[in-house]
Amino acid sequence: MEKRTYAEFNQSLYETTLANGLKVRLIPMAGYHKTYAMLTTDFGAVDRALPVAVGGQALPAGLAHFLEHKLFEKADHDAFDLFGELGADSNAFTAFTQTSYLYSTTSNFRENLEVLLDFVQTPYFTAQTVAKEIGIISQEIKMYNDNPDSRLYMGMMGNLYPHDPLADDIAGTEESIKTITPELLYQTHAAYYRPEYLTLQVAGNLDPAETLAWIEQNQAAKQFAAPLKEPLTFIPADPSGHDLLPYRHLTMPVLRPKVMVGLRGALQLGTPVERLKSQVAISMMLELLFDDTGQHYQALYDQGIIDDSFSFSYESNRGFDFAMFATETTQQAAFREAIANLVENAPAELARVQAQFAMLKNATLGRLIGALDSPEAIVNRFATRETGSLTIYDEIRVLRALTWADIQQAAADFMDHDRLSVYEIDAEN
Repeated sequence: MEKRTYAEFNQSLYETTLANGLKVRLIPMAGYHKTYAMLTTDFGAVDRALPVAVGGQALPAGLAHFLEHKLFEKADHDAFDLFGELGADSNAFTAFTQTSYLYSTTSNFRENLEVLLDFVQTPYFTAQTVAKEIGIISQEIKMYNDNPDSRLYMGMMGNLYPHDPLADDIAGTEESIKTITPELLYQTHAAYYRPEYLTLQVAGNLDPAETLAWIEQNQAAKQFAAPLKEPLTFIPADPSGHDLLPYRHLTMPVLRPKVMVGLRGALQLGTPVERLKSQVAISMMLELLFDDTGQHYQALYDQGIIDDSFSFSYESNRGFDFAMFATETTQQAAFREAIANLVENAPAELARVQAQFAMLKNATLGRLIGALDSPEAIVNRFATRETGSLTIYDEIRVLRALTWADIQQAAADFMDHDRLSVYEIDAEN
C-alpha cells in the first residue's frame, strides 16, 4: 500500500489497487469508535450504453438507479436487514456519474465490510422482483412529477442539456423503466460493477494492514471477468453549449411563482488537479457574488425581488458543469435581469467585493479543515475513479494556494451571458 501522511492534521491515507482492479483507500482515525465505508462504481445516470467491448447496447433512462435499488434484495434476505442485525446504518444513492453503497458502524466492522462487498458484487434478479420494483419506482417518479422544486430543477437540466442524458431524471420515466428486465440488469451489473470500476473507501476505527487483508481475502474468493480497460467518459452532444434552450415555463398549483436561472459551463476535462482548481475557484467566485451575506443579495432582498427561498449552487463532474440560481418571487423578470446583469458584469462586480476574498477564503478553509473530523466527509468528497488520487487534503492545498487572479480567471471562463437559461413555474389562475 502507498501511504500518504498529512502530519499537520495527524492523519494518514493508505491506497492500493488490487490485482483484480478494485481501488482501496483506507483512512485510520485514532480515537474514533465509528467506521464509515463506501463502495462506489463510476457508473451513473449519464451512462446510457454498455461498454463497446460487450456490445455497446443502449440503456434506458433510470437503469443505474433501478439497479441500485435491486442490489439490496437477494433470494433469501435483504442486505438492509443484515446491516441492521450487525448494528450498522446503511444506505445508497445514484448520481449522474456514480452509484454508491455505504454504511457506518461502531461494531462488527469486518462482518459489515463483508456484507457491503458481497451484496454489491453478487446480484440477484427475478422477473417477479423486477416487476414489483417497476411499480415502486413508478410511484416515486409520480411523486417527483408532483413536486414543484423537482420539476424546476429537471426543467432547467432539460434547458441546459436538451440532447443529453442529463435532461432525464435519475429515476427515469414511467415508460423507460418498463423496459428493464432481469437480463438487462445482469448485463449491466457484469459490465459496470467489475472491480476496475469500483472504489472502496473506509475511514475511522481501523487497522490498515488488517483491513486490507480482509478485503483481499474477500475478493480472492470471487471470480471476475477480465478487465475491460474501457474508461467511462461523458461528452455532451454539443460541448460548446450552443444547443441550450433559453426559456421554458410550466404551470402548476403553487402558492408563489418559482424561477430558476441556469448557467452552463464549458469546463474542459483536463487533469483531475486542473479540474479541482477550476471547481474551487468558480465556487468561491459565486460565493463572493451571491452569498446571503453579500451586498448583491441584500440589494435584491430589500427590493423584494428575492426572499429567504433564494439559493444558488454549482456542480462540476465528468464532462459537465453548471450553476443554478433560484427563488420564489412575483418579480420573475426582475430576478432574471438581476442574475443576467451580475453574470455579464462579473469582473466589475467582483472588483467591488475583492476585500472580502481573504475572509471568505479563510472561512471556507476553516469549514474544510473542520470536516476532517468526520469520516463521512473524508470518504464522500472524492469517491470515484474520475477524481484520480485526489483527496480532501488536496482540496485544502488547492484552496490555500488560491489567488485573486484565479477568481478573476474563473469569472472570465465561466460567466458567459450566452450560456444563460431560464425556467419558470407559474401559479395556476
